Formats: sequence, C-alpha cells, structure tokens
Amino acid sequence: MATAPPPAPKQVGILVLDDDVQGASAVRQILDSEGWRVRVVTSNTLLLAELRSAEWALVIANIALMGVDGPAFSTLKELASVPAAEGGRLRILYLVPEPASTQYVPVLEHSRLPYLVRPYHLHDFLERVSDLLVEIKAIDAPLRQVRHEFGALRKKKKQASRNNSMFASRDSFSYTDEEISEYERQEKESSLLKRKPRTNLGGSDR
Repeated sequence: MATAPPPAPKQVGILVLDDDVQGASAVRQILDSEGWRVRVVTSNTLLLAELRSAEWALVIANIALMGVDGPAFSTLKELASVPAAEGGRLRILYLVPEPASTQYVPVLEHSRLPYLVRPYHLHDFLERVSDLLVEIKAIDAPLRQVRHEFGALRKKKKQASRNNSMFASRDSFSYTDEEISEYERQEKESSLLKRKPRTNLGGSDR
C-alpha cells in the first residue's frame, strides 16, 4: 500500500488593518511576495469579523485607525498575550504614523506591544514580522537577510518628500515600484530553478 504524502504546510495568514490605500498596498505586495496569505480590511468592525471567521497568525494594524480605547485594541491585546507554549497562535504588530507617535508609542511601550513608527525601513518591517511568526512557530526561521538585500536590484535615491511614504531608508535610498516588480520576477525565477530536478552529471552508480 502506497504511503500517503505528508500534508502540505499550512499557509501563513496575515490580516492587515489600514485605510491608507498606498500603505496597505505596499504592505500587501511585500507580504504576498513571501508566499503568505494576506487580507486587508479598512475598519475595526471588519477586523473583528475576520478574527471570528478565520484563523490568522499575525495582525498588522494601523494604530491611528484602531485607536487604543475600543474593543478591537483590547481584543487583540488579549489574544496576542497568550504565550505560544500555552496555545497562543496570534501575534500583532502595530504601525504608528510618525505624526501620532507621541500619542500612541507610550501606550504601546507601557503594554509591551510590538510596533514600528512609519515610515520605516523595509528590512526592519520584514524582520519584525518574521520574528513574530517564528515566536508562534508559524514559520521555521526569521528572515535575517531579506531576500539577499533585494539581490541585484539597483537602489534609487529618493527625491520626493517622504510624508506619505510607507518605507523609509537609513541612507536616503528607496525602492521604486519597477524595482520591486523586478525583484519579485527574479525571486519567482529562482524558485522555479530550485524546483527543477537535478541531473546526475557523474553517470549512474553501478
């Protein structure tokens, strides 16, 4: 009797709360490129409905949209506080718009909740996301090298204002939409090459 193949690994689900179209699109594009299942919602009501109807490993929430006084914040805080050893399967990362940092950062730090002030560097974002997913064993290892620093992608010096930018850069560099698309194309090609069976260049063993 043939042995049944092992079940496929469960896809990591990430729920994003953000009503900033540009910001939510950037987050989704980056997370999609990692092969994770991503859904964007634009209200606390929709967020709570998703938490009741589906299983999510991580919630990424714009704290300015969520606030810290409503049921969404308290619900997520309670769910994310359960240790992985005790069955905790959800983590949360708050995104804090820089103009609102003085309002929300003290609250998040007092509650010891993970956050990033936006704009932030892409590498910092993905490393924080992966660390939280590793904590609940949703992925096996953290992303310390984010896709080899985007491989051979060229960096382009940013000329425009960063007021509405999703990602900042430590040295005034940013990535264009074309560069991100090229990066994703190279990643897909690399993934396909890895899946191809290797030929035995040394001949068959006797």
